[in-house]
Formats: sequence, structure tokens, C-alpha cells
Amino acid sequence: MTERKPPGVSFESFVDKQIRDAEARGDFSALPGAGRPLTGDDTTYDELWWIKQKMAREGMSVLPPTLALRKEAEDALAAASAAPSERVVRKIITEINTKIREMMFKPPPGPPLGLKPYDVETVVQEWRERHPS
Repeated sequence: MTERKPPGVSFESFVDKQIRDAEARGDFSALPGAGRPLTGDDTTYDELWWIKQKMAREGMSVLPPTLALRKEAEDALAAASAAPSERVVRKIITEINTKIREMMFKPPPGPPLGLKPYDVETVVQEWRERHPS
């Protein structure tokens, strides 16, 4: 909006005029996605749809911290398994072990963690077996 609403004009009338002027200029004629259906599943209405989409775009999680760390630990083991070198395996496992220890000693609210730090040497040995030189 480039101009302020003049005094004495209702807000609705002012907005309608802005829209009519934009249509007359052709501002709405070549919008991306014109003529295509909206994305998303229209079967059920979810009042929090926009929050969920925003969280997905931002990479946020709705999991309790302990469950999120369990998922992160699984991902770390998978990443260690596919790591290109032993040094990277050690780095990945050391970082996740630090997070696990922090949560073990300062438990957040929610379900119990149910994890203990991984044995770095065991994970490295398993990696060596899968990646013979």
C-alpha cells in the first residue's frame, strides 16, 4: 500500500478502491499459480494448518525433546554408517554422545530418554567392517 487512508473514508471502501486500482493496472493478471488448484489436502479442515506448514518450512519439530533426541541419535548412527572416513564417524558419534549425556544429567519434561551414549570404538569397528580399505 503506497498511500494512507484519507480521513472520513471507511476502511472497507479504501481497501476496495486499492484492489480495483490494482486490477485496473493489471497487477493480478500474471500471478504465479494462476488457474492451478491450491496445494494441500482438502479432505479435512485443520485449524492449525498454517502453523504446521510454517513449522515444516522452518524445520521445527513438535516432538518432546527426548523423542527428538532419539530421532537425532538414529540419524547420527545412519550418518556414521555412511561416513566417508573414520575421523568423520568419530566426530558424529562424539557430538551425539555429548547431547545424550547432557539430557541424561539434565532431563527435560516429557518421556524418559531411554538412551545411553554410544561406544565410539564399537561404532568405528562396525564402520570398518562395512568399509574395508
